[in-house]
Amino acid sequence: MTPFVSIIVNCFNQGHYLKRSVKSVLSQKFSDIECLIVDDGSTDNTRQVAESLMVEDSRVKYFYKDNGGLPAARNFGVQQAKGEWIEFLDADDWIHEDKIRFQLSYLPGDNESENIVFYADYERVIIDADEQIADRQKNVIGSLGKEQLIQRLLIPDFLAETPHPALQQVMLMHKSIFNKTQFPESLKALGDRYFGIDILMKGANFIYTPIIGAYYTKHQSNRTNNWNYMKQYYISFYELIFNTYPELNKLCHTGLDFLLDEAIRDKEKENFERLFPIIPTPVRILNNGLQLNSKISIRIFNLIRLITPSFVLYEKYRGPRSRKIIDLLQKSGIGKRK
Repeated sequence: MTPFVSIIVNCFNQGHYLKRSVKSVLSQKFSDIECLIVDDGSTDNTRQVAESLMVEDSRVKYFYKDNGGLPAARNFGVQQAKGEWIEFLDADDWIHEDKIRFQLSYLPGDNESENIVFYADYERVIIDADEQIADRQKNVIGSLGKEQLIQRLLIPDFLAETPHPALQQVMLMHKSIFNKTQFPESLKALGDRYFGIDILMKGANFIYTPIIGAYYTKHQSNRTNNWNYMKQYYISFYELIFNTYPELNKLCHTGLDFLLDEAIRDKEKENFERLFPIIPTPVRILNNGLQLNSKISIRIFNLIRLITPSFVLYEKYRGPRSRKIIDLLQKSGIGKRK
C-alpha cells in the first residue's frame, strides 16, 4: 500500500541523534507514513542505528549515498519517496507527535492539494557542549503573505527581528512542488532559504498551521556557527537570486549592505568584487553612518579605505593609543560627525 506521507530524515554523522528523530516520526498520530533515512556518506554508526530501527518498524527504510551535502541528500530522498506529501527532517531535530495530522487538517475543502505547502511554528533548542538542553526558544511565525515570506527569506537571520519563516522541519509539501524545482546543490548552506523563495516565485500556496511543529536544535559544533564559512554561502545565495530573480535584488539591501560593509572594512578583495556587480544602490555602510548613492562612489570609497588606517574608520580596530588620537581629534572639532 502506497504511504500518504513520506518523511525524509537526512543524516550525516549524527547517528547518536538519529533514534530520537525517527521515533518522533513513528509516533505520529497520523500513521500512514514512511520514514526514509538518507545517509549522506556517514562514517559513524548511522547505518547500525538505521538497521535497528528498520527491525522495529517496517515503515523505516534506509538509503546510503556518497556525501554530497544536505541539498543533494534531500533531492535524493525525494526520488525515493512514494508518498503524496513530503516532509524533511534533519537527524538532530524532531517533530511534534501531532504535526502531520494537524497540518493535513488544513487541506482546503475542495481537496485541491497540488502546490500546497503547509508551514508552522517551531521551538529552537539550544544544546550545550555536554549535549544537554541549555535553552528553549519558541518561534511563532504567524500567517504571512507571499511578499512577506520572500522579503523575510532575503534577510539573514542575524539581521532580522522575526524568525526564519520556512524551515524545512516545519513544512509539509505536496509532491507536485518538486515538479517545479529541487534544492540547489551548489548551496550546501542556505539551500533551504533559496528553495523557499524559488517555490514561492513559482506559485506555491503557503498555508500557515498554528502549531509548534518541530524542535530545531542548535549545537556549538554546527558549521553555521562559522561566519567565514557562512559568509561565502550568503554571497553565493545573493548571486543566485540576482541571476535567477533579478526583480528581487532591490529587496536584498539588508544582507548585501552588511556583506559589502564587511568586505570593505576587512579588505576582502575577492568578496568585494563578487558583491559589487549585484549590490543595489544606494548603499549604507559604516553602521548606517554613510550612504553611497552610485557604483562609482562605492569604488572610490573602497579605494580610500585601502589606504586609510583601519582605526580611523572602524572602532573595532582602535587600541588605547588610537582611541586617544580619535578623542583629541573630536575635541578639536576635526573628527565630529555632522
